[in-house]
Amino acid sequence: MELIIAAAIGLTYVAASLRVLRQYERGVVFFLGKYIATKGPGLIFLPAGFAAQKRVSLRIMALDIPPQDVITRDNVSVRVNAVLYMRVIDPARAIIDIEDYLYACSQLAQTTLRAVLGETELDELLADREKINAILKKIIDERTDPWGIEVSAVEVKDVDLPETMKRAMARQAEAERERRAKVIAAQGELQASHTLAQAANTMAKEPISLQLRYLQTVIEVAAENNSTTIFPIPIDMITPFMKQGLFGGSTAAAAVGEGESAPALPEPNPLTMLPQIKVEESKVPKKEQKD
Repeated sequence: MELIIAAAIGLTYVAASLRVLRQYERGVVFFLGKYIATKGPGLIFLPAGFAAQKRVSLRIMALDIPPQDVITRDNVSVRVNAVLYMRVIDPARAIIDIEDYLYACSQLAQTTLRAVLGETELDELLADREKINAILKKIIDERTDPWGIEVSAVEVKDVDLPETMKRAMARQAEAERERRAKVIAAQGELQASHTLAQAANTMAKEPISLQLRYLQTVIEVAAENNSTTIFPIPIDMITPFMKQGLFGGSTAAAAVGEGESAPALPEPNPLTMLPQIKVEESKVPKKEQKD
């Protein structure tokens, strides 16, 4: 009977001394207060009453850095928060060398964030976050390496600017947009002037092209809803006939009667042959609306 009781007590003691650690956990084992080993994962035996363990997770943890009020190098007050990604690579050092490694990493990240951003200008903070993140990661990783902590990344999440600074930046962006618009418009005018100059040179070499352009303009005008279309005649075409007296002149006729030769017809100038078009819009009474 005593043997059965002793066996039951022994089995109970063994069952109370068994521990199960998951794949991502390690156990820092202390025997009578002294560190002896880091065990896990799986089933481990800890003598109840004589040994104890501290469970440590090896997974990557996201540690939120509270918003920090920072004054940048160009004297702009901003409010910045960030996130720290870290994991334990040496459970023994993380438990033995430091009391609370999570709290310590949080405080170190806050002080490092304020120190680094205090040496950075606002434009660099807004435009080059990757560089700032790399600097923060390097500094924090070097400081936490003796604790058995590895820093995977540090990311600046949000930069809260004062309202006055936001309005100033909005005015600056608007002025920059207007400047670009004016430059683009000026470049368009320059290209258009070059194209028009080339077209004018081509028409000057080929006078018939002016007449073709004139006919094309007439076609475009005729396509509109107009009742009257006037086809003007260039003055250069009828000037020689006026000089010969065909339109009421007497000087040219007298000169021909006395045996003098009639003046030669001048060659028309193609640059002055561009006609003037007058278009009269049709006046069509609107239909009376039926009641």
